[in-house]
Amino acid sequence: MDITLPFTNTGKATEILLAAEAALFLKEYEENYSAGESKPPDIGMPFFLHSPGSDTGVLLIHGLMAAPEEVKEWAVFLHEKGLNVYAPRLSGHGTSSKDLSGRNYNDWMDSVDRGHAILKTYCKKILVAGFSTGAGLALQSVIMKPHDFEAVIAISAPLKFKSFSSRFAELLNGFNLFCNYLGMDNLAREFMKNDADNPQINYLRCPVSAFVQVKKLMKKVRRSLPDIFIPALVIQAKNDPKVAPQSGPAIFKLLGTDKKHFSWIDYNMHGIVRGEIAKEVFKEVESFLATYHLIHS
Repeated sequence: MDITLPFTNTGKATEILLAAEAALFLKEYEENYSAGESKPPDIGMPFFLHSPGSDTGVLLIHGLMAAPEEVKEWAVFLHEKGLNVYAPRLSGHGTSSKDLSGRNYNDWMDSVDRGHAILKTYCKKILVAGFSTGAGLALQSVIMKPHDFEAVIAISAPLKFKSFSSRFAELLNGFNLFCNYLGMDNLAREFMKNDADNPQINYLRCPVSAFVQVKKLMKKVRRSLPDIFIPALVIQAKNDPKVAPQSGPAIFKLLGTDKKHFSWIDYNMHGIVRGEIAKEVFKEVESFLATYHLIHS
């Protein structure tokens, strides 16, 4: 498979790392391709939007069962404000749900860390932002590297899920592992149906194991939110059907920084970074970035 990579004059080191990420994706796409499930490769391809003359970059992280395309509209908005933007592909995404079932949150953090390394070759100042699970990974990135980021933006971070079934994810995952151990795979229920906001991007089934990994990640994040002292923006949809709406205020309250801002978005879907509703979200993002002189208002 051959995909033309839209590299610009970003420097040799940046281009080498970008090419390595693209090659890794294509390799894993071919190895894990599932007819009828895998999306076209341009959906999962990580991308870099170059802003010549700017020394500021945004590490922009997509959510669970999604792909870089999920945050493309957000990336374009940030790029139009004069920022460099890199959207990494989280391990196990953009390929197949079976691929995702074998990954854990440390694999996803490795993907984010490689994205951070790419931006560091070109940008002096870096912000980290994410949607849903990507927001959790953005917060964890700041916790792990407290001096590496100028600000953090967390949209719809899943501190707590709304679905009744989520409470039993660990139990079901344990049952699946037991069935696999005994060679009774036919009894295991390794995937749950996903009512996708963006079926052209998202997997339509979620590995139970991946759901468990998100909960582990957010438990870890929750413990260390008081250690975050950089400017932070938290955004949450009021009637999110997937993430419990109280997640946003809870994260906001626990953050250690006094430079924190919270915004409600009056919407009844989880996905708020694409489509018409995204304009309201981006307006809040723009105001936040202008407040801390990270863009020219």
